Amino acid sequence: MESSTKHNWRSKLHEIIYEADTHSGKLFDVVLLVAIIASIVLVMLESVEWIDNKYHFFLDTSEWIITILFSLEYIARIISVKKPLKYITSFYGIIDLLSTIPKYLSLLFVGSHSLVAFRALRLLRVFRILKLTRYIGASTNFVRALKTSRAKIAVFLSFVVILCIILGTVMYLVESKESGFTSIPRSVYWAIVTLTTVGYGDIAPITPLGQFIASIIMIMGYGIIAVPTGIVSSEMTKVNKNDVQTNTQSCSNCLASNHRDEAQFCHNCGNSLHEI
Repeated sequence: MESSTKHNWRSKLHEIIYEADTHSGKLFDVVLLVAIIASIVLVMLESVEWIDNKYHFFLDTSEWIITILFSLEYIARIISVKKPLKYITSFYGIIDLLSTIPKYLSLLFVGSHSLVAFRALRLLRVFRILKLTRYIGASTNFVRALKTSRAKIAVFLSFVVILCIILGTVMYLVESKESGFTSIPRSVYWAIVTLTTVGYGDIAPITPLGQFIASIIMIMGYGIIAVPTGIVSSEMTKVNKNDVQTNTQSCSNCLASNHRDEAQFCHNCGNSLHEI
């Protein structure tokens, strides 16, 4: 009886913390997100000297309250899974730890309190709120599309680098040192800045021929920027054809997520998704 009660308690805790398909799970993630944003705002305000001088006690107290809440959440995440070490060494587990310890470190080391900015990384959990699974799937598909198209992108980037070297060399020969083109590397730097349409303005051609070449490079830049987007978009279209409907259910054994709606067992380790 005691074992069954413990089982149900851990199952409920796991459902609330790790999943966003239930009302309690959504509420937990929303509250967590609000706490994260509040913590980041407090840190930002504390970095403003006159605000910190005037409201230091309030800011410090509020940050301690949020830190304690995050600490309790971190402990709850550990005890609600079968393999705590799996969570502790996972990406989110490390992020959770990094976002919790800076305030405690500030008691020992002066200046380490600013490390609480690591909490911004926890905003990645926003994708689990309100069952935004289509965006989770899209992010997975995007990474997959990038991997599939990496060879094409590498060839394209190699071409761009060679083009910048050629254009930089041409501008070095056309322009004078007075206009800022003092060496080929500096001229290549200008070509990269111009071709990517960044245009810092620290170097600019002054001769009519140089300005004409610069105009052509600027126009080329718009077309070149669109090429990688087209490559990745093409690969994503292929990937999306094989899409399946997934949810936010998390495995209590290996912490794998992104399971199919009808799944009863984890796609990674085979553990039942409804047991702890």
